[in-house]
Amino acid sequence: MGFFQKVKEKLGIGGVKLELEIPGQASKSEGEIKGKVILTTKREEEVIHLEVELRETHTKGKGEHKRIKNYTLGKVKVDAGFTIKPGESKEIEFNLPFKAAIDNNDALQKMGGALGMLGKAGSMLSDESFDYRVHAMVDVKSAALDPNRIQEIRLVA
Repeated sequence: MGFFQKVKEKLGIGGVKLELEIPGQASKSEGEIKGKVILTTKREEEVIHLEVELRETHTKGKGEHKRIKNYTLGKVKVDAGFTIKPGESKEIEFNLPFKAAIDNNDALQKMGGALGMLGKAGSMLSDESFDYRVHAMVDVKSAALDPNRIQEIRLVA
């Protein structure tokens, strides 16, 4: 095996490819995202485990007063321990439990009516935004840079 082939293996080039299938939105009250990861490869690889997590990015304010905080709302690790061969496709299903934090404006919005309008206005005035992303990463034994995929999801009340 040549030098460049070894470098390509370590960087994961031509190795395991990861696709993430999740719904476009999930319910905060259910607190679970069901999905699956589909793995394919061009060469034989040993897969150790799969890790999936839901991350929230909370942005508040504008300009120099802008603050960004990141939170992990849920995480699941699935032990795989298998070898995937070229041309083969493996599907790994997962259930990702999570706990979404509810801020004061969200709580008011849930109440509806006049209080709901007050919560909505409070959210707009404070320039708040919440973004949610599902991160999937598969640990491949021979790769230093493991394949991963990030996909946005919408959390609804």
